[in-house]
Amino acid sequence: MLEGGGLVKFSSELEFYDADYFETPDKNGSNRIGIRFFLKRIGVSIPVNPDQFTLLPLNQDPHKILELNLPTVTERSGLVTSRVGQGAYRKRIIHRWEYKCAVTNFNKLDILIASHIVPWSKATDHERLDVNNGLLLSPTYDALFDKHLISFENNGKIILSNKIEFSAYQKIGITGKEKIEGLSEYNHHYLQKHQEILT
Repeated sequence: MLEGGGLVKFSSELEFYDADYFETPDKNGSNRIGIRFFLKRIGVSIPVNPDQFTLLPLNQDPHKILELNLPTVTERSGLVTSRVGQGAYRKRIIHRWEYKCAVTNFNKLDILIASHIVPWSKATDHERLDVNNGLLLSPTYDALFDKHLISFENNGKIILSNKIEFSAYQKIGITGKEKIEGLSEYNHHYLQKHQEILT
């Protein structure tokens, strides 16, 4: 860990766990393909099958694979389907929320969604890939959160929009008692923005 002034402090021994490709600027501001590594402390058990995180095949050109996901200039300005770095971002969100829905603890990863708190369309480039701007959510919660029909207080307690009657929430399994544990002060910054546009 960098201490400043060229000093390095040893905090813990780490070991490699996973990696993914993403697009990132070089020192001249030109885009290049980078690799993000996921590390864990030695001796820490990760409660998920490693097969769920598969590296890209060694016999495939990473440039060709990344081209399939990179948005065109038009898609970038109009936002959308293809998000640069989304694979690595999703993995970071999964690691951050310990492989389970932040609300329900449901842990089937192929169902869970890495949801932005401040929407992609309104986020800066930094915010779009900031792990603090993400929640790992089950589909029902993601859909409601994405449409600003639910939000969460800084203490994690769910906020329900008045646009839907409470009986309608109940029909889709929302009780109004849900709570996210483990929010950080960095999450609070984004959640406050999300709360401001709750419909």
